[in-house]
Amino acid sequence: MLLLNFAHPLTTIQREQIARLLGTIPEERDIPVQINQAQPLASQIVTLANAAGLSPTEWQTTPLVINPPGLAIVTALLLAELHGRSGGFPTMIRIRPIPERTPTTYEVAEVINLQAVREAGRIRR
Repeated sequence: MLLLNFAHPLTTIQREQIARLLGTIPEERDIPVQINQAQPLASQIVTLANAAGLSPTEWQTTPLVINPPGLAIVTALLLAELHGRSGGFPTMIRIRPIPERTPTTYEVAEVINLQAVREAGRIRR
């Protein structure tokens, strides 16, 4: 299992939470996201996906977990690119602020199987 981290670096506690939720410790690859708002996004997203360093076979056979970038449009385009490469949606983690903590700290709220969400949505159409 491979965790592609397109967001802030994960803390030790967040890694432990992810491992507990997944039932395994995933390999982690941090992929820095720096978007040039003056340029088209699609080619920048291809560069982000390429930074994962996966071969075509690995895209199709490696179980992926994504920590998405904070900018919604970048996440949407990245998911479309990853779906095209892997043939399905990846699993995604959701990180949220812990209420009433000073300074603000974040925890892993849940692991979401996007492919399962997609398939459940097809039933409702």
